Amino acid sequence: MTLNPKQLDMTRHELQQNFELSGLTKKQVATDLNISEIKLDHLFNLNQQSLDDPWILRNYLIEKVQEAGKEPVPFSAMGGDWHRHWFLNSEAIDARQMTPGDN
Repeated sequence: MTLNPKQLDMTRHELQQNFELSGLTKKQVATDLNISEIKLDHLFNLNQQSLDDPWILRNYLIEKVQEAGKEPVPFSAMGGDWHRHWFLNSEAIDARQMTPGDN
């Protein structure tokens, strides 16, 4: 699935808003997801090669915002159930298995 420029901008903004609502630092998020802060920056900028990794970050942020007792910002382009998208590895997303490396 390819997002158009407007969808990419909206998704970047939605990721950032949910990150801010979570109250976490980038270091905490990277540690929780067992990735480097470089990879996390790639995810926030949607420069990640894997299509699954941004969904893992999305789900993680939604969970953390809810745990903080707040309402997550809805995702416009990354909405719905990732299990219904044939191009995503839903098992990896469910298990929060990020791809190796920083890309």
